[in-house]
Amino acid sequence: MSLVASSLERVRKRAGALLLRSLFEGSSRAFRDLPLARPGDHGLEVIRNVPYTGSGLVAHTYDVWRPKDAGPEPLPLVFYVHGGAFRILSKDTHWIMALAFARRGLCVVLPNYRLAPAHPYPAAVTDTALALRHAIDNAQRWHADPDCVVVAGESAGANLAVGLTVGQAWDRKEPHLQPLQGIEIKAVVAACGLFQVGDPGRFRRADPSVPWLINDRAHEVVDYLPRRDGQPHDDELASPLLLVERRAPVKKVPPMFLPVGGGDIVKDDHARLERALRSYGVDVEAPVYGNEPHAFEAFVWRPEARRCWRDTAAFLRSRGVPVREPPPIL
Repeated sequence: MSLVASSLERVRKRAGALLLRSLFEGSSRAFRDLPLARPGDHGLEVIRNVPYTGSGLVAHTYDVWRPKDAGPEPLPLVFYVHGGAFRILSKDTHWIMALAFARRGLCVVLPNYRLAPAHPYPAAVTDTALALRHAIDNAQRWHADPDCVVVAGESAGANLAVGLTVGQAWDRKEPHLQPLQGIEIKAVVAACGLFQVGDPGRFRRADPSVPWLINDRAHEVVDYLPRRDGQPHDDELASPLLLVERRAPVKKVPPMFLPVGGGDIVKDDHARLERALRSYGVDVEAPVYGNEPHAFEAFVWRPEARRCWRDTAAFLRSRGVPVREPPPIL
């Protein structure tokens, strides 16, 4: 590649990354200012910026979303991990996910975690494991049930949700998983997940028409991986799909709901993960929604997004998580 072509490619990648980040963060701020987005109007309260370590970093805080009228019984606890290619976004951009779960009578813990490339793997796994441990240890404080825990997320957050779960079920001994000792996960909801971070070329091998904007982001995510001999190494907990495909679990794997859009490049990751889990007898559903794009469930006004949320609630209810029907918005 010539120097000019290389420079143009770098500019294109930076511009594309900036465009998507601005789009996600801008739309999140814009919708958050709408009257229907006010937690109080849905009977919810939000406890913001709870530190889950003593580091003092904003990256080590979480928000708690919960119904005000919870009643005497503790609420199921949903630990929801935000997406953003391990590089961008935060709990503040993913408020709509917390709102959607909390309106259904659940207590939602929405953590921040350190981001790549400054903090590659295992920083995000370390942080989310610590945040989950802290949330469960403080469940009584949040009026939540430590014995009814759902781990959820989308995109990179789905990767982390599955990684925490299989790391425990496959009895991995990495130090960053030790906070999970003794935790029982009732169910997992992992939407639009990038379950294998390495080999980003697989997307265009499967579909040469993948747009450059999306293809560039897939290659960019590789910065999350640890390095071995100077090269990205697809560690089995950075890419939990590889762990599941290569060996059987040694402990019970909780039920998993893996929704994805039919127009999402990661849909094949979902199909592979579903096949591998089913081969071990795991209770798993991986529905595909129309031709929906990546993270479609965030666009809650879309019919397929609404269907996905209904299906998620039904899946959790059928696995023993008491999820109520949300009140009508209008």
